Amino acid sequence: MVAATAGALPVRLRPSMLGLGGIALAIAVILGLALGPVAINPYRTLLELLDHLPYVNIESGLSKQEAAIVWELRFPRVVLGVLVGALLASSGAAYQGVFRNPLADPYLLGAAAGAGLGVTVVIVGGYTRTGSMFDPLPIAAFLGALGAVALAYALGAAGGIRTPAALVLAGVAVMSFLTAVQTYVQQRNSDTVRDVFTWILGRLSTAGWEEVWILVPYFIVSAGILLACRRVLDILAVGDHEALSLGIPVARMRLLIVVAASLATAAAVSVSGLIAFVGIIVPHTVRLLAGTSYRVVIPLSLLFGGAFLAMADLVARTILAPAEVPIGVVTAFFGAPFFVLVLRQARGSLG
Repeated sequence: MVAATAGALPVRLRPSMLGLGGIALAIAVILGLALGPVAINPYRTLLELLDHLPYVNIESGLSKQEAAIVWELRFPRVVLGVLVGALLASSGAAYQGVFRNPLADPYLLGAAAGAGLGVTVVIVGGYTRTGSMFDPLPIAAFLGALGAVALAYALGAAGGIRTPAALVLAGVAVMSFLTAVQTYVQQRNSDTVRDVFTWILGRLSTAGWEEVWILVPYFIVSAGILLACRRVLDILAVGDHEALSLGIPVARMRLLIVVAASLATAAAVSVSGLIAFVGIIVPHTVRLLAGTSYRVVIPLSLLFGGAFLAMADLVARTILAPAEVPIGVVTAFFGAPFFVLVLRQARGSLG
């Protein structure tokens, strides 16, 4: 099992890998700002970004119209994509570590389905955005995600045996059930079907900074907890008995990590809809590049997750421009084959 070996390989986060993640993120941001229905020179876009840094005065050469496109239309969307990608990738890595299952991600464990049901209920009930941290959409998504994960975890432990296969099957069962309930709610409220389906297919808003500011507090809290717990994840990956022998309160730490990962999933889903496979693609790519220790996987998943989703959104809005492809379709196109590869690699540990 990929995750199970993490504790056996104590790896420090090398500056070179951190720099590579930062470069990947910077490239994704610059291309996301420069490319679109109206193409802007990437080099001039970089100069425009540098010109807004303190004590820097550089003439970018962009026209007022191009500068408005960069700052008012594309920049909020790119930042939103970076935050959502970072949250989904880090929560996927955390689930894989805490459950010692390389196939675990927010979708297989039912967290996204639970968050989706919560958001659907809010939309059907006549949702009104408040534009604050206490906006009902992320709160409903969080409660739904946490309930779904708790249910999957309880079902996976039925009979006192908690195996990776049982957990995955429990997560699939919970996901299917909650999806069915969500479909029923939609059918009973056909006037909101379009809004719900637009959200389900995954999308990033271009309507300013409101959704970014809603997401930021959740990002700070969840990412902060997962980063603080990355050493604990290395110990949990070895086994509960070993963790207990080292004085780690296993039940309490597992609950804390699950809550933080569920918060990350819920917040991301509430503003972007259902965007699959990010939680599998990014953490496993990081493991291939930098090692299996969660001291490396969690921080690099934040960086590469943000870069990956920013690039996926760029593809979604340019491949059929001026029309847009739902971003969930793009991530599924790359994620489905990747998932098959991970499944083949992990099949020996799921038996």
